[in-house]
Amino acid sequence: MVRREGARVRCFTRGGYDWSERFPSIVDAAKRLRPQSFLIDGEAVICRPDGMSDFDALRFGRRAHEVTLAAFDLIELQADHLRNELLGNRKQRLAKILAGRADAIIYNEHFDRDGPTAFAHACRLGLEGIVSKRLDAPYRSGPSKTWLKSKNPLCEAVRREREEEWS
Repeated sequence: MVRREGARVRCFTRGGYDWSERFPSIVDAAKRLRPQSFLIDGEAVICRPDGMSDFDALRFGRRAHEVTLAAFDLIELQADHLRNELLGNRKQRLAKILAGRADAIIYNEHFDRDGPTAFAHACRLGLEGIVSKRLDAPYRSGPSKTWLKSKNPLCEAVRREREEEWS
């Protein structure tokens, strides 16, 4: 989550930790966006030269200057809470805010395709998995019946997540 309130920008993990110092490129990009107040939900990634995500670089803080936020939801804008708006509407607003920005916050598109086929392609590419969300749903934090995360069990990051203790 990236929260901007005027000149202050913070990056929060799912567990509520402030990782703003770990993600300076995201903080700088958020400061360059036109709105002075927002809350964006997304996934922080660092990519290898082949375009695939480098989970270890992210986890161990290597190449922090290369981290990018793949932004997929807009929860607040200019102090307006958008949680009850439909995902499709929130994504349209997010796309407008991020249009023409090619820096450390990128718009994560929503693909309206067959889920099992998309998941099979993601697995063949060695990706961690996919997240499926209903475009007609309001925002809900945590587990919900309106979104589903499907993880690739053969992906190295998923395997490590099962086997290792995170600090």
